[in-house]
Amino acid sequence: MSLSIIVIVKNEESFIRECLASVAWADEIIVLDSGSTDKTVAICREYTDKVYETDWPGFGPQKNRALEYATKDWVLSIDADERISYDLQTEIKRVIQMPARFDAYTMPRRSNYCGRYMKHSGWWPDRVVRLFRRGKASFSDDLVHERIIVAGKTGKLREPIIHESLLTLEQILNTMNSYSTASAKMLADENQQAGLCKAVLHGMWTFIRTYFLRAGFLDGKEGFMLAISNAEGTYYRYLKLMVINKESQKEL
Repeated sequence: MSLSIIVIVKNEESFIRECLASVAWADEIIVLDSGSTDKTVAICREYTDKVYETDWPGFGPQKNRALEYATKDWVLSIDADERISYDLQTEIKRVIQMPARFDAYTMPRRSNYCGRYMKHSGWWPDRVVRLFRRGKASFSDDLVHERIIVAGKTGKLREPIIHESLLTLEQILNTMNSYSTASAKMLADENQQAGLCKAVLHGMWTFIRTYFLRAGFLDGKEGFMLAISNAEGTYYRYLKLMVINKESQKEL
């Protein structure tokens, strides 16, 4: 059995080299870039000649585009800020050579938040589907927080994927802004409504869920910071939805 790696990128020169180096053992690496202005494309071409450039339709549609280029038996989807450890590499190689029991596998994800690998807050074990048999899965069309939809049985891997996600406050703020905008557009497309009260209440509930119900307080000051940023992201999602709704009403 052979393996394709797919990764979507834009201005990821700080992360992409370590990402691609961690999957250089695979049979094929597919990179889909959406207009990088830094050295991302040049770095990617050091690891693969299958680097393609396109526009940006959102996370789900973009990953489905990358998936169309894959030609091997199995596909591993990885983000630019993620790494495959040697132990996970060994486990992946083993399971794709096994007799067909599963069509996809979840793996735990160990995420770094401001220098701390989170053990609570809903960030661990944070199982995600990343490995699947080609032709047996595709990505949802969500603009953000896309998921892999599997047509078949899903198994579990033991070793975690390493996620060097949010290392600086600047990254946190930029991610919160872009994700809340995309999420608000998705809710608007579903004809959802929002007001200031809804935005505040959803933000407060997100903090309570992250910090108390998901034991974020056990992650120290980073757990508190994460709970606050999650709450802010939720608050701004519904605030932006409120603005979109008002703009739509003006156009009627």
